[in-house]
Amino acid sequence: MSKISKTVGFSLLSLIIGLSAGIFASSSAQETGKVFELRIYTATPGNLENLHARFRDHTIRIFENNGMKIVGFWSPTSEEDADDTLIYVLEHASQEAANASWQAFGQDPEWKTVSDASNANGPILAGVERRYMTATDYSPLK
Repeated sequence: MSKISKTVGFSLLSLIIGLSAGIFASSSAQETGKVFELRIYTATPGNLENLHARFRDHTIRIFENNGMKIVGFWSPTSEEDADDTLIYVLEHASQEAANASWQAFGQDPEWKTVSDASNANGPILAGVERRYMTATDYSPLK
């Protein structure tokens, strides 16, 4: 093998190892660093107020009991979404913490009772969209 081929081969190998380490460090940081969770709920027809009541009266407390920090709740201003959509953001210490909190929440006996009661006349929730996010380096919310 020529000296140039060895140099190019070594350079490519170094680049691959460096990129792999960068990807590993990046994914590790996402797993261990603070994450925000955006959730958009669509209520079944006529059930947005029931969904608000469930959050207001029960879910917020159950979230807090299971290590979830609430950043805020919002109602959309568009006519298209105003009658059936609830938007909120949670803050978690890490993706791992988020997963553990959601698992604990799903197994919480109080949540099971509240969920069953609120859905006694049919489901009040038609859909959930969620996204996990990290704050940018210039975000005032970090």
